[in-house]
Amino acid sequence: MSIEVSNESGHEVDEAEFAALGRYVLDAMHVHPQADLFVRFVDTATMSDLHVRWMDEPGPTDVLSFPMDELRPGREGEPTGPGVLGDVVLCPEVAATQARAAGHSAVEEMLLLTTHGILHLLGYDHAEPEEEKEMFALQRRLLLTFLAGR
Repeated sequence: MSIEVSNESGHEVDEAEFAALGRYVLDAMHVHPQADLFVRFVDTATMSDLHVRWMDEPGPTDVLSFPMDELRPGREGEPTGPGVLGDVVLCPEVAATQARAAGHSAVEEMLLLTTHGILHLLGYDHAEPEEEKEMFALQRRLLLTFLAGR
C-alpha cells in the first residue's frame, strides 16, 4: 500500500502519523494492499482555489477529496482491486479554526478530516440523512480505534 503525505501548508504536520492513519483506514476498509492514496496539506490560498475550481464555492474549506479509480470498500478476505484511490487535500488553517470551535486539538481535527476524506474516496457521502448517519458513525469508529491503538 502506497500512502504519500505532502505538506505544502507552512504548518507543522506529523506526516508519519497521517500515513499511519491512512494505512489503518484502508486496512479496516479492506482496500487492496497495492492501492495508492495521496494526502496533501495546503495553505488557504491553494484550498480556496481548489474549492472554487471544483465545488464552485468561494473561500477555503477544510477538506476536499478527489477520487481516481472509484475503489469501494472490500470485505474480509475479499479486498478491493489494486488501483489509485485518489487524493485527500486538507487545509490546516481551516482545521485549526474548526478545532478551536469544537474544543479539541488541530491535530485531532485533521485526523478526523483525513478519515472523512478517505471515506469520500471510497464512495461514502452525507447528502442524505441516512448516508450521513452511516458515514459519520463509521468515521467515528475508525478514528477512535486508530487513536486507541496509538
